[in-house]
Amino acid sequence: MKTKSTNTFLIIVAVVIAAVVVYFVVGNKKSGQKFVAEDSAPSFIKQGELIFVDTADSDTLAVIDIEIADNDQKTAQGLMYRTSMPENAGMLFLMKTEQMQSFWKKNTYIPLDMIFVNSQKEIVTIRHNTTPMKESSYYSTKPALYVVEVNAGFCRKNNIKEGDKIEFSSNK
Repeated sequence: MKTKSTNTFLIIVAVVIAAVVVYFVVGNKKSGQKFVAEDSAPSFIKQGELIFVDTADSDTLAVIDIEIADNDQKTAQGLMYRTSMPENAGMLFLMKTEQMQSFWKKNTYIPLDMIFVNSQKEIVTIRHNTTPMKESSYYSTKPALYVVEVNAGFCRKNNIKEGDKIEFSSNK
């Protein structure tokens, strides 16, 4: 038969375990950031390839592996909760309609360059080095059908600019 002190001890242990779980699941409110275990963060899955092309001379500026967001759920998730992305990788968002697009960086831990692309696959807006965890939105300056997110600094490093074009293929 369990004693009263054994029951009290088990209750205390259960409360401590519950408190630890809540702390790590809900997050540390002081920092405003949520805990994400490295093993539970989504990892990059190559689903295709994207090429950046200089429109002045049709030279290839850069080639990246892409993950493709082609539905509402994948678009909403985007690159949230990831702590890193391979250097020559990115995410391609296939939007439903060509219109002014906006994205926020809530729960996005890595700084990104955001590239907005129209239906002719021409880059119409680049937002360099977006701020991680920012809740206000980054907008395109012209209607866009595609959005490409790459590691911050990628566009400057590869001389990618507005007016250049993209080409992509999918292995999905």
